[in-house]
Formats: sequence, structure tokens, C-alpha cells
Amino acid sequence: MRLKKELPYLGFVFPAFVVYTLLVMYPLLQAVGLSFTDWKGVTFENLHFVGLKNYIDVFKDKQIVMSITNTIKYALAVPIAITVLAIPLSSVLNSKMRTRNLQRAAFFFPSVPSALVLGFLWSYIMSPLDYGLLNRFVAKFGLKPVLWLADPKMAMVSVIAVTVWSQLGWHACIYLAQLQSISSDLYEAARIDGASTLQLFFKVTIPQLKPAMVTSVMLLMISSLKVFDLPFALTGGGPGYATTMISQVIIERGFVDKMYGRSMASAIVFFIFVALITVLQQKAGAEKE
Repeated sequence: MRLKKELPYLGFVFPAFVVYTLLVMYPLLQAVGLSFTDWKGVTFENLHFVGLKNYIDVFKDKQIVMSITNTIKYALAVPIAITVLAIPLSSVLNSKMRTRNLQRAAFFFPSVPSALVLGFLWSYIMSPLDYGLLNRFVAKFGLKPVLWLADPKMAMVSVIAVTVWSQLGWHACIYLAQLQSISSDLYEAARIDGASTLQLFFKVTIPQLKPAMVTSVMLLMISSLKVFDLPFALTGGGPGYATTMISQVIIERGFVDKMYGRSMASAIVFFIFVALITVLQQKAGAEKE
């Protein structure tokens, strides 16, 4: 009887299950299998089982190790910077200023264009050559040109800065939605108790924003770990390997170097790492909530 009641619902779920299996689960399982081989791509002829060799080579590959380090730095810096800036910004956008709608649109707009478009645009703005708009602006104050994208240390800082600029408004909107759901009674009670503006912010606003903070940080962490488009468009992974992310190396190992077995192994290791980070973050977020 119970099965008969659930059959109509299963009928709706079944097409989505088939599509998910064919487009996600089957390629994932195939990738796991190919990661233990020396597959060169195109055909499956002359395919040999190599065991854990590809996984061992992943951790011996200096470029992969460096790209993992870069990705971790990026994935830590971006969520912290955006969270620190987005919460105060959302408080400002939640004010009763007449221009608040215009301000919200202005801060949200950078998240609309494609990351590739933003990357190419900022590569022009930050260019160390004569046509670099940012260095032209710096020169007006009598300062020397800055190698925004040509210096290894500055390149990573520049990539992080552009990412923060492009995603800040979108995540501020997440906090803004949460701010608007906070009861005004909490603020009134705190004011009656003599709380200052700063105390209201840290003792009332911040605790009430924890659900939005968990969501925002999780989205930022996942997107930062798998980022490819913006750093690649901005610097191409250079100078050297200073801004090369793990996703870029996985693609290069497969489609450029034709080392599909190692590329698959790198992708599986990366998948496990991201899944582990996501689970830990969800548990930490649930405890905070």
C-alpha cells in the first residue's frame, strides 16, 4: 500500500535520477576507474592498469603541490575578506538612506558579468604596461608603477582583490536578507539596557547573522576551491605558477599533456578534499547555529 502511494512521486523523481546517473554518477565512476590506468585519451586501446602509480605521482608533481598550496591560500583569504567586508556593508545597505536601492544595485552589479569577462577587464586595468589604468592613476601621485600581475606575491593579492570586488555585493545581499528578518524588539531591548551602537552591532547583529554567515562562507569556500576562470583570465596562472590553481593543472594534465590517468587521479584527490572540507564546515556551522 505504501509503495502504491509513493509510485506517483517516484514517477517524477525517476527522470531526474536517470539524467543525474548518466551525466554525473557514470562519468564519476568512469573517472575513478581510469585513474588507475595509463589512459592517453581518445580510445581505450593499449590501456594498462598501473595501480596507485597515478596517485603517488600526484604528490610528486611539484606543479600540482604548488597549485594545491595556491588554492588553499585563495580559499582561505577570499571567504575571510568577503565576510569581514560584507557584514558592515550589508548594515549600511540596510539603512534608511534615500539612495539605498541605487547603492544595492551598484554593489551587486560586479557579480553579474562572467568571471572571464571580469578577468580580462582587470588584466587590462592592472597591466604593468603604459596602458594600465591603475598604474596611470598611481603615477599621478608621483609613485612608481606597481607590478600588479607581474610580481609573484602581488599577482596572488591582485587575484584575491578582484575576486573580493566581484563577489562582495552578492554576499552582502545574503546578509542583507538576514538583517531584514531580525526583530526590531531585540534592538529596542538592547537600547533600553544602555547598549551603544557598537555593542548593538557585535552583541545583537552579529549573533543573528550566524545562519547567513554559515551559508555565505560555505558557498565561498566551495567556489574558491574549484575556481578556474577568474585567475586564468587574469594571469593565466602566472607569473610562473604563482596563481595556478588545482583546477587549471587538472585540465592541463589531461588536455595539454595527454596524461589523462594522472589528471583523473588529481581530480579524485581534489574531489575527496573538497568533500571533506564541506562536511567539516557543515558540522561546524550546525554547531554554531
